[in-house]
Amino acid sequence: MRIGELAARSGVSVRSLRYYEEQGLLVSTRSGGGQRHFTEDDVERVDFIQRLYVAGLSSRTILELMPCRDSPSDENSDSALDRMATERDRLSAHIEDLLNTRDALDGLMAAARTHRDARRTAA
Repeated sequence: MRIGELAARSGVSVRSLRYYEEQGLLVSTRSGGGQRHFTEDDVERVDFIQRLYVAGLSSRTILELMPCRDSPSDENSDSALDRMATERDRLSAHIEDLLNTRDALDGLMAAARTHRDARRTAA
């Protein structure tokens, strides 16, 4: 199938598919005229890539995880699990930072309300 059909079937833009190919996440064959051609399996592959992006993983991390999908083995699975644990730790730290930022913002909002209310009652 050509890139436009893969885009339509996977719900991903042609631009994104070209990016996936540039990053090594997706491989096409080329026709004599240079058109990209993909297989039926690529629809599922793009869906898998999309799910990993939604989970917050970078294209580099996704590329590191693809051998687990493409060539399942104990070694590839162990490597993927280690990489996913690292990403989970990174996301957990980011969530903690966001919670701290939210709590600081809540404190600032409470102080601003107190200040505002004090000015209104004094007037």
